[in-house]
Amino acid sequence: MLQKGLHMLNFMCDYTKGMHPAILEKLLELNDVPFVGYGCDEICESAKEKIRKACGVKDAGVFFTVGGTQTNAIVIDSMLRSYEGVVSADTGHVNVHEAGAIEYTGHKVMHIPEHQGKMDASELRAYLQAFRENPSYDHMVFPGMAYISHPTEAGTLYTKAELTALSEVCREYGIPLYLDGARLGYGLMSRQTDVTLQDVAELCDVFYIGGTKVGAQMGEAIVFTKNNMPEHFLTIVKQHGALMAKGWMLGVQFDTLFTNGLYFDIGRYAIGLAEKLKEGFAARGYQFMIDSPTNQQFIILDNGEKDRLMKRVLFEEWEKMDEDHTAVRFAVSWSTKESDIDELFRIIDEEKKL
Repeated sequence: MLQKGLHMLNFMCDYTKGMHPAILEKLLELNDVPFVGYGCDEICESAKEKIRKACGVKDAGVFFTVGGTQTNAIVIDSMLRSYEGVVSADTGHVNVHEAGAIEYTGHKVMHIPEHQGKMDASELRAYLQAFRENPSYDHMVFPGMAYISHPTEAGTLYTKAELTALSEVCREYGIPLYLDGARLGYGLMSRQTDVTLQDVAELCDVFYIGGTKVGAQMGEAIVFTKNNMPEHFLTIVKQHGALMAKGWMLGVQFDTLFTNGLYFDIGRYAIGLAEKLKEGFAARGYQFMIDSPTNQQFIILDNGEKDRLMKRVLFEEWEKMDEDHTAVRFAVSWSTKESDIDELFRIIDEEKKL
């Protein structure tokens, strides 16, 4: 399967290929240059300054890590007290797809209903209020943080009004709002969003800018926006086994991504291809599990067609709809070509004629 997959059209995920050519070129250029270790170098400092400028927060605390799961675990663990947990939507990544990484740090993930992948501010308020009114709350895990992702697991986006409402609830109850931005670049460039990077920085207490899924070989940029980076954060990261000795390699990637708007260009490019993908499926009469405005598209396929198509195209089975139909996910990224989408629909049309 692995060997066959190498020669198949690949819409499995948005991190299946190496890195944007501009990043590879820069890494090659700096390959023989010695740098101080652990991210304490001039390249990382340059990247941090560019991120602060893009966010509109001149004193933001910025720190680079390698991957999303370790980032979530470190941020949540470092900002919570030992008796606190994090509130997530049912479908939140930390609740479903991180193998108990948060719980492994000693913090419970407390979940509330999701609405197309999103958390509702009024339900979060009700949850926090119910906790405070419970006479036995001293014997319970305290809700110490709210976690959301943008885009969500379902490819949906928060509006600025929804994000503002969540931010207000968190400030009312004195807990930080943490935004997982693994695919943030695609969310910010969606044609259906009214949220900017500056809005995210203003309304969230901490978030991360995803690089792994948006053009980088690896890396996420954690941004603390309220002078709230935990004390000795580098030491905390090291305690979690996540401090990269060659930290400059992360810095180079984000310095490149935030030079001349490359990060946003990558997002805009992928959104254009996702729209073409959506239009192609819609024109052929396919139904969607959810109307995603981002780089992930969720199509409902007859199981027979799904099985036949999977022999020629890589994509992910997502959710069983009924006995005969399955929702599948097609993801595009910086590395997807328009010709890939043309070839996908050529294969689909060919299969329908058989």
